[in-house]
Amino acid sequence: MISKLARCIREYKWAAILSPVCMVGEVYMETLIPLVLSNVVDQGVQAGNISAVVKYGLILALYAMISLAFGVASAFFASYAATGFSRNLRRDMYYKVQTFDFSNIDKFSASSIVTRLTSDVAIIQMAFQMMIRMAIRCPMMLILATFNAYSISPELCVIYCIVLPLLFAGLLILMRCVHPIFDRVFKTYDKLNNVVQENVHGIRVVKSFVREQREKEKFSSVSDEIYRDFCKAERIMSFNNPLMQLAIYTCIIVISYMGASMVVASGNDAAAGLTTGQLTSMFTYTTQILTSLMMLSMVFVMITMSRAPARRTSEILTEEPHLANPKMPVTEVPDGSIDFENVSFRYSREADRNALEHINLHIASGMTVGILGGTGSSKSTLVQLIPRLYDATEGTVRVGGIDVRDYDMEVLRNQVSMVLQKNVLFSGTIKDNLRWGNPNATDEELVHACKLACADEFIQGFPDRYDTYIEQGGSNVSGGQKQRLCIARALLKKPQILILDDSTSAVDTHTDAMIRKAFREEIPGTTKIIIAQRVSSVEDADLILVMDGGRIVGQGTHQELLESCSIYQEVYQSQMKGGDE
Repeated sequence: MISKLARCIREYKWAAILSPVCMVGEVYMETLIPLVLSNVVDQGVQAGNISAVVKYGLILALYAMISLAFGVASAFFASYAATGFSRNLRRDMYYKVQTFDFSNIDKFSASSIVTRLTSDVAIIQMAFQMMIRMAIRCPMMLILATFNAYSISPELCVIYCIVLPLLFAGLLILMRCVHPIFDRVFKTYDKLNNVVQENVHGIRVVKSFVREQREKEKFSSVSDEIYRDFCKAERIMSFNNPLMQLAIYTCIIVISYMGASMVVASGNDAAAGLTTGQLTSMFTYTTQILTSLMMLSMVFVMITMSRAPARRTSEILTEEPHLANPKMPVTEVPDGSIDFENVSFRYSREADRNALEHINLHIASGMTVGILGGTGSSKSTLVQLIPRLYDATEGTVRVGGIDVRDYDMEVLRNQVSMVLQKNVLFSGTIKDNLRWGNPNATDEELVHACKLACADEFIQGFPDRYDTYIEQGGSNVSGGQKQRLCIARALLKKPQILILDDSTSAVDTHTDAMIRKAFREEIPGTTKIIIAQRVSSVEDADLILVMDGGRIVGQGTHQELLESCSIYQEVYQSQMKGGDE
């Protein structure tokens, strides 16, 4: 996990190295200041020597300025390295998500991926910045301050040897208690993100059913869960400061008593025992040692908080797509023929049953194929195997007579154009959205594709026509308009195979018929697969498939199915009765 995240430092490695180097310089100068201060007291104030006070005072100011310069440089390099690291990490995660196939996306929910890319990365950034600064500063301060204190008075340093292990043990217990809570909190963040995403995405449904109060309660429930966990963690961590203060004041009291006794016994003679200036330095070192330990505990808290986000982000980075190109991929699709040879499919190994069972099918290039079936009959699952959005669990799917697993996936998907059941438009102009199908398409090609999809007529009604801006998700166009724009976008790819997955459900029957007529006349060589709920959408197809429970229960022309397939007869009769009424 650590090595995977460390690769994201890359070009900011030099800044990540310079920050702790400068921090070492800052700490070294800080630990020299108490020694100089003892000379100010002993050789200047105690001796009444003004020149010594000025001399050591100037040295003190110089050390402080050098320490400040090192500190500023360390802070700059740390922030530069941390922000660059988080940028690389976020970019690597996003690029990795782009390589995922549908099964990988099914494993990570959309809300979880968003949380990992945002709040998780932000926490890791703060932890990384703290590690290359405070995680270096605290141990260095602890070591150098203890060494200098020991050089002044080994007897008084015994106090540190007693207090520090006890304090460290207490902090370790706090960390062990807090870690499981933080681990749970970040999983709850996924739930919160999911609630917000669902609400915003379905706000029209929420308002039409007057369910705002219910959505507020759902949000409050998850938000309160995060609140309770954080409160519990904070209550545990609240013992950190009293524990630290107890250690600091205990050391100060004991050092004051023992140190004062030693100063009196030695008559302020350094050779005989301890001087007033040295005792003053011991107080400063006590504060430095214990404060550094307190800051080290904050580093531990941050590391504890970041363990769960670090694990979650590394899961994205280490996840490998289940689908991959073969070593010697086929780079050309000969034609639009499709063959299913004893194909079965299930979405995961843990699934109770197959989504598709023993599919055997041959579709010649250029045919128009209609697919009918009830909800959950696996119509969409069947066509998703053609562009290799999923791999068949058993059997073989061939396009152009070649196993789809032998193709370069980009080549295959460029020749199999799908208009999905959930139509998606992106923010930008109509032209921008259409050119997803072909980035180099001319304006004439855009218009031609839109005419085939019966979209040109409503586009011309917009004031800006093809430069009309589409809001995020296509919220400023109707469902039927969105479907027609998506069909035009698919046509611009000029594919060998065109799949319409219930993508004319929101258009009227007259427009639906015009689109199908345009397909027959303008792209006769393209294999067309139309998934529909209306018999009228597929009745003139060369082949109609009737699916039920993941199986093909009937296939043939419209007339053949009316004579042989009971399911098709029921659907046809129910829809025709509705038409008669």
